[in-house]
Amino acid sequence: MDKLKMHSPDLSQANIEKIQSLFPYCVTEVYGEDGEIKLAVDFDLLKQELSDSIVEGPQERYHLNWPGKREALLTANAPITKTLRPCRDESINFDSTENLFIEGDNLDALKLLQESYLGKIDLIFIDPPYNTGSDFIYKDNFSVEKSKFLESDGQVDDLNNRLMSNTNADGRFHSSWLSMMFSRLKLAKNLLSENGAIFVAIDDGEVANVRKLLDEIFGRDNLIANFVWQSKDTPGNDSTGVAQTHNHVIAFSKSNSFKPNLLERSDKQIANYKNPDDDPRGVWLATPLTRSEFRERDFYPLVSPDGREVYPPDGTCWRRPKDVIEKLINENRLWWGVKGNANFPMEKKFLSETKDGVVNQSWWPYEFAGSTRNANAEIKKLFDGKKPFDTPKPTQLIKRVIDMCTSKDSVVLDFFAGSSTTAQSVMECNIRDEGKRTFIMVQIPEYCNEKSQAFRDGFENIAQLSRSRIERFFNSINFNDKLTLSNRLGFRTLKVGETNMTDVYYRPDKANQADMFAQVQNIREDRSDEDLLFQVLLDWGVGLTLTISKQQISSKDVFFVNANDTGEGADLIACFASDISNELIKTIAEKQPLRVVFRDDGFATDAVKINVEQIFKQISPITDVKSI
Repeated sequence: MDKLKMHSPDLSQANIEKIQSLFPYCVTEVYGEDGEIKLAVDFDLLKQELSDSIVEGPQERYHLNWPGKREALLTANAPITKTLRPCRDESINFDSTENLFIEGDNLDALKLLQESYLGKIDLIFIDPPYNTGSDFIYKDNFSVEKSKFLESDGQVDDLNNRLMSNTNADGRFHSSWLSMMFSRLKLAKNLLSENGAIFVAIDDGEVANVRKLLDEIFGRDNLIANFVWQSKDTPGNDSTGVAQTHNHVIAFSKSNSFKPNLLERSDKQIANYKNPDDDPRGVWLATPLTRSEFRERDFYPLVSPDGREVYPPDGTCWRRPKDVIEKLINENRLWWGVKGNANFPMEKKFLSETKDGVVNQSWWPYEFAGSTRNANAEIKKLFDGKKPFDTPKPTQLIKRVIDMCTSKDSVVLDFFAGSSTTAQSVMECNIRDEGKRTFIMVQIPEYCNEKSQAFRDGFENIAQLSRSRIERFFNSINFNDKLTLSNRLGFRTLKVGETNMTDVYYRPDKANQADMFAQVQNIREDRSDEDLLFQVLLDWGVGLTLTISKQQISSKDVFFVNANDTGEGADLIACFASDISNELIKTIAEKQPLRVVFRDDGFATDAVKINVEQIFKQISPITDVKSI
């Protein structure tokens, strides 16, 4: 019976396996620090294999580089032995909701989600710290000490002697911020579905760097757009003499499978369609028939209703070939004005024949996507007239993104949750169109500034405040029967924590002889069965929002994940009790689950432990049986 690994995936090993599939003789085996055999790349052979295209280190090439980039890549790929611990007391509808709120460092959270949500996220919207250097509730200044930067940048030697005269002050300020973003964006890409997209809100200070990061990670061909959002509806005073009234939302797709949804036509746009000639096909829009370039093929005369011979203006031509124009005339699709004496004809575009919506544009005025004024009003409405968040985003902005990129059952991730505007936006979209979208919010429990409104209102950290917004919006909803039954409302809180397993048990290289008898138990004493269950879900890549029920079988607590009312056909059945008997194992096997997990030391006898696999082979051969 195999054991679960109980740590996040080692992405570097996964990448090596991909190389192995292409160039098997370029991959070898070595002993790792823990004494276990692992894969490694023979780079000399790989370079030889790619000799026609490889770029050697010092060669000039176009790319973004900074001190700490390699370390950031290693950080993204390195596995961690942390877990997600359930917190019922800080959740809403814990047992039925399919939304997640994860409290903890988002780098850890993204690693822990790699298997359960690999390729399952349809939209990622993040509003990361803008690296302004100001004191913000979330760590907003990622600059490093000058001496540390100069050493890492190669500008000083081991004796602290300067090697270059240029201090590269800008680099010192940006490098740590870039490393922070790089590792997280690398992990985020893995979670996106093939037709998924990521949207990053940013200001002018780091927009160029964010664009280069996304170019490198997602590929510049997958740029959707740099949307310019008019974030302020009134100009303010600025020391530069130019009022900054905009921010950026840079969007990239996972692949060319992404197809944005059309925008719904506004009442103003529909009002442009008229029917002055009472055409039975309904209202229509008059569109120009001339092209602002000359093509000899499309330069010919048209005869107006009043008998004039009309040519396109000099330097232009008609937009349609002559045979197409003749067809339009026969179908009464040319418009010469009410009296038939217009200088040039127009083409009639009928509303009934157009697409269901209009294409998206890269300019988002505040009337379209909301403003910071709207965002502040929304926060104050939920928090009794107070403003506990300094820079929230308006729900109208994020709902525009949701409308463009999601279907009614999409999964939306925000790993810089902040004020949880994204969570509220997802719920509002579901209420509007009876959708079943779900959200995953990730927020570090950064302490609130003692001078902030949030601290004065009794909030210790941002994660508490973020959850409070979701809860307040939830309580403000005027429920009807359909919404009351919806499993898309509420959220299940999980907190990033140390592994449930003792280090010595899973790191034998750290053990010594004196520890052996002290480490009989491989599970930390302060952990519950539900803690163990969620770490198993993570390790096995099972959904973290599936329904969970608990039954008593042979006087033992048994968990059923995504099972029917009788407990049959479950995605997972888990029992972490002691003294497990053959009878209990047979009862579980009769439920025909896909997976089963027990504690390695939980069996009544060694004979029972040996019999487990045989019992399942006889009763439920489809079941994958493992232990922790």
